Amino acid sequence: MGDFENKEREEVFSKKVRAGKRTYFFDVKATRSNDYYITITESKKRFEDGQFIKHKIFLYKEDFEKFAEGLTDVVEYIKSNQEVVEKRYEPNFEDPAYASESSKDDFSF
Repeated sequence: MGDFENKEREEVFSKKVRAGKRTYFFDVKATRSNDYYITITESKKRFEDGQFIKHKIFLYKEDFEKFAEGLTDVVEYIKSNQEVVEKRYEPNFEDPAYASESSKDDFSF
């Protein structure tokens, strides 16, 4: 058993959401008995050393409804008490930083 038992289970489906300086990963995984559960991971680059710091929570199917209700309640509370402007994070192709980043992948044959 040991470390092998603690390895993460098989990934079934994944959704990556970039949001400014953070990236969120919503992953559906399967237990050995093929029960699905969700891991939600926040990944953020640490300013001091450039390392990525990850925080993860596990959400089991028996908790989906309560979790969704709670999340909806707090989001609605904030939206009804403060203006919420949701940002769309799309690559800015005119940004010189983006241009230099993408040029690294240019190949000539």
